[in-house]
Amino acid sequence: MAKKEVKTNAMRILDREKIIYSHQGYEADGFIDGVHVADKLGLSHELVYKTLVTQTKGREYFTFVIPIEEELDLKKAAKAVGEKALEMLPLKDLTKVTGYVRGGTTSIGMKKNFPVIIQEDAKKLEHIYVSGGRVGTQIKLSPIDLQKVTKGEFKEVVIDHD
Repeated sequence: MAKKEVKTNAMRILDREKIIYSHQGYEADGFIDGVHVADKLGLSHELVYKTLVTQTKGREYFTFVIPIEEELDLKKAAKAVGEKALEMLPLKDLTKVTGYVRGGTTSIGMKKNFPVIIQEDAKKLEHIYVSGGRVGTQIKLSPIDLQKVTKGEFKEVVIDHD
């Protein structure tokens, strides 16, 4: 008998919202960074995005979706969400705050709907890959659909490499 496909919460949300996506699995015994995930799946690094969660001193949370080879500019990120300062969410708090584990975090279907900012350049792409909500799963969808389902905004938030 064929093994039943197990959908993640993120996939169920995309199904419910009638958003077209596909997903790919990969072998993982734990956290693998986005560059290695892209390499494992034979994907262009420019198309694979990682999800980062930040917080204010007052414990307000913001989610950023940026290319795997880029670094979040915390000053630009804070300005993008109208805050004075942001810091990365400590890893020990990730699952408690988002419901996801490191390497399986996606902006789709977190415990609460935190504001989502997607790196501006994503708008130019036909599709991107983001975590599917668990380690070992990537979702391919249009950046516009990701923006719709997360009620996100496109803004410039990565470090300039000029």
